Amino acid sequence: MATVPAWLRRTIPDAQTVAGKDVEDIALVAGAAIGALDAVVRRQARWAGAWRQRLALSAAALTAKQAGRVEDEGALRDAVLLTRPGDFLSVGPAGLLFLAWRRLATRPAEELLTKKTLAAVLEEFGYAYDEEVVSGLADELRQLSANSRTVETLVGAFAAAQRYGFGRVLGAWLADALLAQRLGWTHAIPLLGGEAALAAGTGRPRRPVTAALAAGAETEADGAKSLLAAQARAALRAIDLSTELERRADRLLAVAPKLRAKAADAVVDKLLSDDAIVASEKIAGMSDRGLRRLFDRLVELGAVRELSGRPTFRIYGL
Repeated sequence: MATVPAWLRRTIPDAQTVAGKDVEDIALVAGAAIGALDAVVRRQARWAGAWRQRLALSAAALTAKQAGRVEDEGALRDAVLLTRPGDFLSVGPAGLLFLAWRRLATRPAEELLTKKTLAAVLEEFGYAYDEEVVSGLADELRQLSANSRTVETLVGAFAAAQRYGFGRVLGAWLADALLAQRLGWTHAIPLLGGEAALAAGTGRPRRPVTAALAAGAETEADGAKSLLAAQARAALRAIDLSTELERRADRLLAVAPKLRAKAADAVVDKLLSDDAIVASEKIAGMSDRGLRRLFDRLVELGAVRELSGRPTFRIYGL
């Protein structure tokens, strides 16, 4: 399982102490944290899909809270999983935020910054479509990815979002996508959306600011330090979640040979790939009743959890 050295945990500053640090020192620590996260990503574990989607859910819940909405993780999960496939608008504004973060976690990293994907994400974040803006943003992100170093890429993502009149949440989404492309990951890891200090201000900025001020800082160096520290904290949070989910996945895989249902292997794969599964999920070779019985058996064996707390419309996951 992934472990984080104690020295690394001690040296990553929080939002209150970052001002007293040098940007070079924070960049070094952030690089170490991202390096540790990179080791987890490159293992390509079977549970990586559930891991990324669980991080997306956390990012969406914080994004919704900062936008003044009341939906928590359970409500967001319900909004998406209990909606008919293709019924895009029925998930509500908060559900759309969740779909944006899930898109980051599930789409191939190489597709995240295309015009098509950017247009969809802007709509999910509540912005009106503007072809000229989407084209300009895509071109700027392409140049940023090709020509900038790591720190400049991180700060530049927030600057680009704000330059086109978007809030910091989109900057966080873009920064996560750029990091994945820069490191050659097949899928992005939702990181910065879960940082409360960066999620504030989901709407359009009232006045133009510099790249450094995208994080609410007073100087350019302060802006870079805040973003780097946030990225480092987010990387450690993701690593800690990976350790927890690996333990749960190992338990599921240990009991899998005991399952006698025909499509049990498909259910296990889906539990490892997704944040959660509705008890009425359509799985080839599995009846509704058989699936419910299988979930009851998995809960009894301690391999999965029922996540909704309801007697009906139940939802299961690691």
